[in-house]
Amino acid sequence: MKKRTKLPNGFGCIKKLSGNRKRPYAAYPTSQIGGGAPQFYPMRAIGYYEDWYSAYNAIVEFNNSLQPGSISAATFTDIYHAFFNAKFVESKKQLSDRSRMDYASAYKNVPSLHEMSFCAIRKHHMQKALDECTLGYSSLSNIKKLYSQMYKYAMENDIIEKNYAQFVAISQENDIEKGEPFTQEDIDKLWKHKKDPAARVVLMMIYSGFRISAYETIEINLEGQYFKGGVKTRAGKNRIVPFHRSIIPLVKSFRPKKFNGDAFRRHEFYPLLKKLDILYSSSGKKHTPHDCRHTFSWLCDKYSVDDLSKHMLMGHSLGSDVEKSVYGHRTLDELRHEINKIDTEVYLAPQNTISHTAKK
Repeated sequence: MKKRTKLPNGFGCIKKLSGNRKRPYAAYPTSQIGGGAPQFYPMRAIGYYEDWYSAYNAIVEFNNSLQPGSISAATFTDIYHAFFNAKFVESKKQLSDRSRMDYASAYKNVPSLHEMSFCAIRKHHMQKALDECTLGYSSLSNIKKLYSQMYKYAMENDIIEKNYAQFVAISQENDIEKGEPFTQEDIDKLWKHKKDPAARVVLMMIYSGFRISAYETIEINLEGQYFKGGVKTRAGKNRIVPFHRSIIPLVKSFRPKKFNGDAFRRHEFYPLLKKLDILYSSSGKKHTPHDCRHTFSWLCDKYSVDDLSKHMLMGHSLGSDVEKSVYGHRTLDELRHEINKIDTEVYLAPQNTISHTAKK
């Protein structure tokens, strides 16, 4: 019997399917079928064949079709799989499972492009697919990011010459940064239930101002009593935020490596708010985890945290304010002094009361 050729890494894979089939050999464009890491994207077979060698030849032809000069027949899906394989299979970079799922979801959300020839796709095709997606701003942003990354890959491999993805725009208003802070009454309820693990995390979020995704990788320095982390913007990444004195006991029990923002949002955040009857704001809008950040901003204003310190604590860009961006500095102790202006003495009192009238 002729010895089968060993498939090289990133070449593709062949799987013999179960049952009595006329064409039991399935050829796939990636090497992760049947073992290895979990699948985070839809596996689309190149085809099904009577024997292993026919499947092997199909993969060879498929891979050849992704070379310069013979790419015109490759679809959006073909380029997506080639891009995905290069980014998450062949690359030595340690990329998160969340990143894999974001790209996979973005791909699923533009079905009208899947079977189109990639070289024939223009800006209006991508724009139409984006506009037809009825999901929120975050999902639309992931689609735009997928476009950008796929076109970058295609240009690097001489598949296309012009990047039409750069002209695609999100017409929907950014609903991520919008929101309403929790009221003082809501905060009181959270403190009253501070033994609840979910409430402890929400309180920590309210008194530190980080986005929920930052808590997955945040650095907690117990000796120096500060957070280091942040996501999204250059000003927001790796910023230092001192612990507010009220949350020091809560921080000590928090484990970033075990925290998953999406899971917390679905399984703990919303059930907690529903249980405490604080799921909706006074205007009737459903609270989101990002409202914890809005609450921190509101508390900073309420207790007169100085403007520059607030910007630094929240990771805001100073934009065109040259004086602040060049000469504005705060030490860790100065930031600690400012953040501790936020009054929580009522929660730290020995009687553990949460009545604001009793404090007078």
